Amino acid sequence: MIHEALILAGGFGTRLGEAAQHLAKPMVEVGGRPFLAWILDQLAEKKIGKVLLSVGYRAHQVIGHFGTRWGAMELVYEEERSPRGTGGAVQAALKRLDGEYVLTVNGDSFVEFDLAMIEAAARESRNPVVVAVGVEDTARFGRLEIQRGRVTRFVEKGISGAGYINAGVYALPVACMDGITAPMPFSLETALLEPFALAGRLQAVVTGGRFIDIGVPEDLARAREGFFDR
Repeated sequence: MIHEALILAGGFGTRLGEAAQHLAKPMVEVGGRPFLAWILDQLAEKKIGKVLLSVGYRAHQVIGHFGTRWGAMELVYEEERSPRGTGGAVQAALKRLDGEYVLTVNGDSFVEFDLAMIEAAARESRNPVVVAVGVEDTARFGRLEIQRGRVTRFVEKGISGAGYINAGVYALPVACMDGITAPMPFSLETALLEPFALAGRLQAVVTGGRFIDIGVPEDLARAREGFFDR
């Protein structure tokens, strides 16, 4: 059902300091290769045929390194000339994809997930699907409130304690952002996901897989301490 993926790979990596100096954020080294390579490997394993990479800051580094193929996958690029935010990036990219649903993935986080479960949720609901993962402390990420398989609310960052967070993986109908108008840059969560959640139409698939986000130096160090060796 899902054969195309979109990777949001335009991040600056400002909080990473020296580790991301002169680098596009997805190009930061983890395990001897760019972090983005691990995400592409995962998509290839799931038999995704085409990946559109939304790139911005130092886009030439990503394009020059990865080119137009990764294994059997075709790689194409949507380059931002000015910041669009996650919402604007997704809106522009979806216009270039052909399938009914697209798997959308953040380029600075990695989570193990079951694509068949995501496809089943999308097929049953015909609505957007978000992958949720349980963590010991949601303070840095914000948290998701989930009831009977649906996200009911996005809670702001700063709430400590265990809970579910948005893992940065979605199944989005390619037409889901048609008609959304907002000044650039704008947020995917604010413009699309939160309204669907409030309407009771945002499906959640909970994964028990491992999760890593390289947005801050502490978690980048954790990723480099053998996360992908296991």
